[in-house]
This record gives sequence, structure tokens and C-alpha cells, in this order.
Amino acid sequence: MSGRVRLTLGAWAATLMASCALLPLVQPATWIVQAAFLLAVQAGVGAAARRVPLARPLTIAAQALVTLFLLTFLFAREQALAGLLPGPQAFERFAFLLEQGGQDIARYAIPAPLESDGIRLMLIGGVLIIGLLVDTLAVTFRSAAPAGLPLLALYSVAAGLSDGGSDWLWFLVAAAGYLMLLLAEGRDRLSQWGRVFGGAPRTGTGEPTGAVAPVRTGRRIGVVALGIALVVPLALPTMNGGLLDSVGAGAGAGSGGGGTISAVNPLVSLRDSLNADEDQQVLSVKTEMADVSDLYLRIVSLDDFDGTTWKPSRRSITAVPEGPFPTPIGLSADVKRAEVDTSISAADWYAQDWLPMPYPPSGVRIDGNWRYEPLGMTLVGDHGQNTRGLTYQVRSLDVQPTAEQLAAAGPPPEAIRRDFTELPDSLPAVVSRTARQVTADAANPYDQAVKLQDWFAVTGGFEYDTQVQVGSGSEAIARFLRDKQGFCVHFSFAMAAMARSLDIPARVAVGFAPGSPQADGTVSVGLRDAHAWPELYFEGVGWTRFEPTPTRGSMPPYTLPDTPGSSVPDDTRPTQSTSAAPSATPSRSESCTPEQKKLDGGCGSESPQAVLPTGDDGPKWYAFLAWALAGLAVLALPLAPMLWRLRTRSVRLGAHGRGEADAAPHTLAVWQELTDTAWDFGIPPDESLTPRKAAARIVRLGGLDGTAAASVHRVADAVEQVLYAPHPRLTAGLTDDVRRVTAGMSAGAGRAARLRAVLAPRSTARVLWAASDWWSGLRQRAVSLRPTWGKQG
Repeated sequence: MSGRVRLTLGAWAATLMASCALLPLVQPATWIVQAAFLLAVQAGVGAAARRVPLARPLTIAAQALVTLFLLTFLFAREQALAGLLPGPQAFERFAFLLEQGGQDIARYAIPAPLESDGIRLMLIGGVLIIGLLVDTLAVTFRSAAPAGLPLLALYSVAAGLSDGGSDWLWFLVAAAGYLMLLLAEGRDRLSQWGRVFGGAPRTGTGEPTGAVAPVRTGRRIGVVALGIALVVPLALPTMNGGLLDSVGAGAGAGSGGGGTISAVNPLVSLRDSLNADEDQQVLSVKTEMADVSDLYLRIVSLDDFDGTTWKPSRRSITAVPEGPFPTPIGLSADVKRAEVDTSISAADWYAQDWLPMPYPPSGVRIDGNWRYEPLGMTLVGDHGQNTRGLTYQVRSLDVQPTAEQLAAAGPPPEAIRRDFTELPDSLPAVVSRTARQVTADAANPYDQAVKLQDWFAVTGGFEYDTQVQVGSGSEAIARFLRDKQGFCVHFSFAMAAMARSLDIPARVAVGFAPGSPQADGTVSVGLRDAHAWPELYFEGVGWTRFEPTPTRGSMPPYTLPDTPGSSVPDDTRPTQSTSAAPSATPSRSESCTPEQKKLDGGCGSESPQAVLPTGDDGPKWYAFLAWALAGLAVLALPLAPMLWRLRTRSVRLGAHGRGEADAAPHTLAVWQELTDTAWDFGIPPDESLTPRKAAARIVRLGGLDGTAAASVHRVADAVEQVLYAPHPRLTAGLTDDVRRVTAGMSAGAGRAARLRAVLAPRSTARVLWAASDWWSGLRQRAVSLRPTWGKQG
């Protein structure tokens, strides 16, 4: 098997093995067979083009064209000419499928169904693009090491989306594929050094010699390196586990009493768990609370605001308290409260890392591995624990403050004020300006909060619309305040940001609004009850719920006017409470038909995307692609000088098919490679010297002696033959001479000089010289083509 064929198979296998990291994301996994076949066709086209041989750009173009034909035949056959040649309609089909795939990713829980053509196009198309990059770098350009960058990008995307339960296995598979590719390239390079490394016979004992020995050593090194990467992080006390630890576990300190919870945005988890097509029941709740309109089930609070979105900050976690939970921060003894018992059963398909509970909880009885985050009073699953099929009991406080107590609240503690009023510099000034205008005549922070709530929910002219396109980025809140259309995410995010601009500590809670009472006395909480609302801090009461979203949930009693003559009529407000009587009719999740759900605003309920600013509000698929390409470019940019130098050296020394049959071009190219190598080690070229004097200078400044010095003079003699002899003769072994000179210079140089010669070679200045010459020639040609209308004759 030739070296190029071995490299081609290695690139195909490495791409396919890295793609295995995507297997947990979609079911069934049959797409990988289709991707493997299409990858093989793509690699075969590249192998045939290189055998012709075609120029490298033409080889890449041929592979890209065939890849496009394959994707067209697979996904846009009806819109293509002869089912294969893509036209405008085919590209429109691709755009539609990519958009549909992005929506399906936001809609389905992991693993997503393979029936979605959009997801299948993203999977197979993405694998083919990565495969083309790997084949181009590793086989066409003979540089297997940089091919690890697209493989790493593919694995990183898969690992970022997966649950993390078997990430170590997919890392092992992907790393093994990359090592196979490196070994294939190394064996090919060794074989070019001659018979000693290329194909020595076996010994009398049957043991192979020659190239097999270095390859076998390389395999052993690779196995040891993989073992270190997988096992050593587990023994480091400063790291939360290692690659064998579950990425999606939520907690990183085991089952002990300490640890931290990282700032993973729960909106992503809610997207995976809640954004399904069917409005199914998520939770079945049975509670002692008399008025279930106040039964908000809180999952987690978001307190870190970066100007674009809210997410939970990194907080310490502990073991779940065995007895009653501590009193909530800021809650004083004179505020009325009542303890309520609630039993909650989660659906078998509902896998949420954070535990939905009434707030504030005073005790939880639950089985499994759960940890407690004291500041937010939330529970998070440890090492893969989630809510799937669980039944648990929560004892919570029904806190009932009065408007007078809230209005009389003193200043918050300095730590809470500092952490929960922080705003990024990128927040548009219109946010704080609008907040001051709306609350201009407020007497205290409580009045300011109520006026903000009333402005959003009643008097401000806002419309509740789950289909609105508000956009994303730091200007999203400003656009929402201008257009006055959105759903709960936009209302809660905007009110929390405006409250912070008024120095009121604020955060955003994510969970479920009150569900629908059922005939058996339970409350059914469905997908479309997913909700987000702001929580503001008042000393003496603690974190307090507000409801700015029109027609959703219920306004807290302590925010409603109870005096005659109020400027805000009660009948325009959202319903304060819903009937607690059992309902004989099916819940919304049961009565809403699939046909109604397909209609805009069907069933008059919240979109399952209500807790996640995705779709129209989030980044599009092409934004992710652009960021991925930009990331690859950033990674590859520092390596560009090294890659250019490797490529130039291989061309000059005949590694790409240009042999030594033509004496003059080959000899001059080898001489230039030798002088550039000396330049890389700090000996700049001197074009004024003859080859013989230049060789003596290189030997002297480079400190060469023995074989290396003789090799320099041998190359110089060959150059003089080419330049001055009437019939120059071919000098064999010049390539080996250059390699001996390179080894001699490297041995005599320090570690810093060797690293610079490899990573930042000085001879790359020739690229700038070539660009300057090209520009000068272009200007001269442009001047020569300029018409002359001046003097004639």
C-alpha cells in the first residue's frame, strides 16, 4: 500500500472516529453509515485526482464539487437538474433545511429524532466538510498535524451538546483516530529516507525491522499519552474530575460536602427538556396551597448579566441539609408566612438537572444524588442525576408580605447590592433612561418596582407575542423596549435590568407558571407553562416575585392596588387568581390538538420556546458556522509560518513528485532550501557571495564540522556545476545533504533558537518579498496598459 493511500485511509478513519462523538445526539445512529459511505466517495475522488495528478487547488475543487453533488442528490434531488446538479431551487432547499434544522435543535430534547431532514443535513454535511478539511491538510498538503484542528472542532461541538455521560469514550475514539493519522504520515515520511526505514525484511525470529520499529514505538507512545490524558486529571486535587468525569453532572466535587456549580445556562437545559412538539404534561403537583394561582415552580435563578443574556454565576454547593433549610436571606420574623407541603411527580421523559420547587423551600425529601446551592436555595443533580420519573416532596414557605412592609424596606446588605445591581457597560443607555422616566414619581424602591411591573403588564402598551422577532445581542433589550412585543423571557430580562439600573438588586427566575387544576385534585404543569419572571430583593422580605408579563401567571397580591381611586383599574390587569376548583375539562396539554398548535398562537398559550431566547431571538446556524470558522482561523494563524515553511521545504526537496531528473531546477531549489534553513537559525543570506564563499560562511557561522560541513560544500559544488558548467551533471543525494545540515544546525543551536526556527522561521520573509514583487509587477503592467492621448508624432 502506497503512502498516499495509507494517508487517505487514515484521514477517512480519523474523521469518522471523531464523528462518533455525535452519536449520542441523534437516534437512531444509522446516519453514521451514510456519512461513512459519502466520506469514502469524497476521499476516493481526492485519491483519484492526486493520482492523475491534478494541481492541489483542482483536487480540492473536485472533492468539494462531488460533495455538493452528493448532498444535492441526498437532500434536494427534486429541486436539482437531473436530480444531481444544484440550481437556485436546490440552494433554497438547503437554506430551508438548515433553518429547519436549527429550529429542530431548539425544539427536541437530546437525543433528537433522525426523521428531521434538517438535523440530518447538519450532521452529514458537517461531517463531510470536516472530512474535506482533514483530507486536504493531511493528504493533499501532507501536513497531518494541523488536521487535528478541524477534528478538535468537530469533537468540541459534540462534547458541548452531549450529556457528558460517556464523553471520555468518544474522546478516546477521536484521539485514537488522530494518532492513527499521525502514525500513517510518520511512516510515509520515514519511508522516504531509504531502505533502512522503508521496507527492511524480517529477522530470522520473525520480528520486523526498519520502519516497523519506529511505528511500533509511536503506537506505544500514543497509548501512553492517551492513558495520561484520561487518568492523570482524576488524581489532580485542583481539578474537578477529569475526562472520565461527567461534564453534564452539574456538580464537580463528588458526593462530599463541598464543591461548586459552574455557570451553565439552564435555558439550554430547558430547551432540550421542554421544547418538544407536543404540549405534554411535565409535572403532576399535589399541594396544600389553597390558591394554586400562586404555585410557581422555580427551577433556578439567573444572576449573571453580560448585556446579552442572563445565566447563573458560579456558586458554592453543599450536601442537601437533612433537617429544615436555613431561613431565606433577608426574611425577617415579622413577615407573615405559612408552611406548605407539596408532592411533585416528574414525567418519565422529563430530564432536568435542576429540581423544580416552590420558593422558598424549607425542606426536601428526594432520592438520588442531589446537591444544594445555598444562595439561590436550589437543588442540582450530581454526576448525571436528573428529574426523570422522580417523585419528591417539598416543604416550602408561603411568604405573605404587605405593601407597607415592602415600602418600608431598608437598604440591602452591601454584598447583595454589589453582586445583584451590576450592569455591563454594553447595556444601552435607553434602558436606565426609560427606567427613570417610568418611575419618576416613585417614593421608594418598592414603588419603583410596582411601577415597572405595571408599565410592562398594563399601561405601557406592550403585547404578549411568542412569534415576535426581537433579535439578539446587547441591543436586544433596547429593541424590545422600542417595539413593545415579546414573551416572558423579554419581559423578565428587561425588568430585571431596569431594576438594577435603579440600584434595586434583581435576578431572573426560570421555572413554571401555575398549571391547570385537574378533577383529581392535582395540578397539571405542561410544557407551555414554562416561564421566566424577575425577583427583586427587599430587606426584611428577601427575594420577592414580580410578574411583568401580560396575560401570564398571576400578579402577586402585594403589588395590587387596594385603595379606591387608583389610576390603574383592576379589570385591565392579568387575572389575579384562577379558580382552585377541580376542572372537569381536559387540561391545555390534553385539549390542544396538533392542528391547533401549528397555527400562530394556537391554543392561546405560551410557546415552548418561552424560556429560551433562541430561534428568531438567538444566533442563526450561519452565525455558529462563522464563529467556528473564525475559531479555526484564529487557531491556524499562529501556525501559518510553520505550515508555509514545511510546505516549501517539501516542495524544494522533491517530496511532492518533482524528482531529480532535471538537474538545474532541483539543485537550485535545494541550495535555496539550505540557505533558508541557515537563515532560520540566524544566518541571513548574502546574495553578493559566490556559492563557495556562501557555503564557507554558513559553515563558519553555524559552527558546522565533519559530515554537516562536507554536505554544505557538496551542495555548493553542485550549484557551481549548474551555474558555470557547459553540461552540468546531476549530483545525487543533495536532499540528504540538506537534512544532515539541518540536523547539524539544530544540534548546535539552543532550545529557543530551535523553537523559533520551527514556529517562527525567519525565511518566511520571502512571502512578503514575493508579494511586494507581485504588486510592483502589477503596477508596471497597469501603467504600460494606460492609453496615451498626449503628444503623438
